[in-house]
Amino acid sequence: MADIVAFPLAPRPARRPQPSDPEPLWRQLLGDQLRRRRHDREETLTETAEKAGVSPQYLSEVERGLKEPSSEMIAAISGALETSLIELTSAVADELRSTTAPAPASALVSAGRMAFALAA
Repeated sequence: MADIVAFPLAPRPARRPQPSDPEPLWRQLLGDQLRRRRHDREETLTETAEKAGVSPQYLSEVERGLKEPSSEMIAAISGALETSLIELTSAVADELRSTTAPAPASALVSAGRMAFALAA
């Protein structure tokens, strides 16, 4: 019989966001970031939730982008993950920048020294 040899998959080029793509919600990117940081620490939902003073169910809903947590809740969860609010929000903002397509030039309207993006 012949041996089966696995070939490494060629890396897929990163898909550039398109202007027609829906913009991701802040709460979804925040949840992704929180989950990633919790996994990096190898903590369970229960362990992190206990440290933050929230229920595991609530933390799970935040991580899945189903809840819009208050700033106090975000601070409690980030503290439980031993990260600062500025680190967390900067990471979310960086991710938002990388997943959002730039607005087409036709959507920008100049008003004095300010520019406004028009939403349809």
